[in-house]
Amino acid sequence: MKASEPEELRAGAGYGRRADLKYALHLLRRNPIVLAGVTISVASVLLALLSPLIVNPTSWNQQPLNLRLCWNNPLINWQIANVFNCGGSVAVYPLGTDSYGRSLLQMIILAIPVDLEVAFEVVASAVVLGVFFGGLAGYKGGIVDEVILRVTDVFLAIPGILLAIVLIVVLGRSLPTLTIAVLITWWPYYVRLMRSQVLSEKEKPYVERLRAMGAGGIRILYGHIVQNSIYPVLVQATLDIGSVILTVSALTFIGLTPSPLLPELGNLANQGIQYIFTAPWLILFPGLTILIISLGFNLLGDGIRDVFDPRLRR
Repeated sequence: MKASEPEELRAGAGYGRRADLKYALHLLRRNPIVLAGVTISVASVLLALLSPLIVNPTSWNQQPLNLRLCWNNPLINWQIANVFNCGGSVAVYPLGTDSYGRSLLQMIILAIPVDLEVAFEVVASAVVLGVFFGGLAGYKGGIVDEVILRVTDVFLAIPGILLAIVLIVVLGRSLPTLTIAVLITWWPYYVRLMRSQVLSEKEKPYVERLRAMGAGGIRILYGHIVQNSIYPVLVQATLDIGSVILTVSALTFIGLTPSPLLPELGNLANQGIQYIFTAPWLILFPGLTILIISLGFNLLGDGIRDVFDPRLRR
């Protein structure tokens, strides 16, 4: 009986997790806020994946200056005249053109995958670093915990935006540098979050039972404790996708962009500052896109937190 007991325990734990997941998905379907967040988030991801098929991916590098700052959509009347003698049609430029003569709608469609790619890379990398170092600090304790905490304190003591700006200026303006700069300011929060979860989880009776059965520390930590502590980290990751998009857009908005032509939402909004009274669509539509995508992932994260947290869903 004792030899088969671990398998029975694992089977029971697996069934419990499956039942809990089914109930959580049932609650997700009944929550209109989560459904709205899911719809916006999934639509954003699908649009990002299909953007090369919808828009010519090289069109951002073209500059038809004879069409710059044009608005030809009769549904919205800005009560302002075009700065230049514009051509084109409503069907081609439904959101007008930017200061380089490119269709703003096409640039927004090309910008969405750029922002989402950076956001997913930053959040995924931060989660991996947080789970590894935070789990190790919480489980091992002692000098390991102290060293990891002091390192995170160094990064947390410096304002994140300021640190990112310094790194971009020093390392050069490129998308990989921008991603690394934001990641360096983001990962310490996940270390702290994972550490706190592991500290409470490792005191539970099943951990002592695993030790008594001879399970190794790495197996206990990453095979059991982390699996039972990961939900808050995943919820925070969902919430942070929108926050990272806002941070990246803010950095490019203030001019830390790899190229003025780069189709990125903050960069597109930055172009509209000097034309805010003559071409207000340049800052309005990229700004709305940032707002909608960030709101979608925030709603999704809030809903997932409410569903998977047993204290909030009972």
